Amino acid sequence: MARATAQAGADVAIWGTNPRKNAAAKAELETSGRRILTLECDVSDERAVESCMAETLRALGRIDGCFANAGVSGRGMPSFLEMSAEEWRRVLKVNLDGAFYTFRAAARHMVERGGGGALAGTASLAAIEGAARSEHYAATKGGLISMIRALAVEFARHGIRANAILPGWIETNMTAGAIANEKFAKNVLPRIPMRRWGSGDDFGGIAVYLMSDASRYHTGDTFLIDGGYALF
Repeated sequence: MARATAQAGADVAIWGTNPRKNAAAKAELETSGRRILTLECDVSDERAVESCMAETLRALGRIDGCFANAGVSGRGMPSFLEMSAEEWRRVLKVNLDGAFYTFRAAARHMVERGGGGALAGTASLAAIEGAARSEHYAATKGGLISMIRALAVEFARHGIRANAILPGWIETNMTAGAIANEKFAKNVLPRIPMRRWGSGDDFGGIAVYLMSDASRYHTGDTFLIDGGYALF
């Protein structure tokens, strides 16, 4: 998504907890010729988010669009009955609290400067399907969709749009273990009508759409991008 928006002409700021990945992303995106800023940030830390937002504004001058894309998965609990409060909070802090801190900081800036803007968050199929042993992860993604819909209503009068992207089974670091499991792949891949796993490149177009004027009258929606998985 960052690559596609940069190639479409946007300056891009990336916040991440891994300095090595931040540096690699910066090196790749700078080939677009746009201004690229990377900051080390743990979005579960309210003060860190406020600090990174201030630094982003100093470097780039304004923010027209904001993606809340940071997320962690569950640690493979054998059962909901054995899930600790600590594990529950670990996932909620990043996936839901982090999105709240990020959206709030971005929306404050957009309202103050006027002229509107775009907010987008990455949800999951877990928000609409049963995710056994991952109830905490599912709760964060369902909560994210509800928060985005509420933001769409509250901030429409300021010209600020809010939408959610709901990916299916995408090849990422987070899903690598599951996809590499032969039994899992045998059961899941045939349920995807397109007969392949998704990739990051499948989300470039929707990212540009949501951040551009092409979506200026489109808000409060959830974009299901799963190769048809949820239909079959």
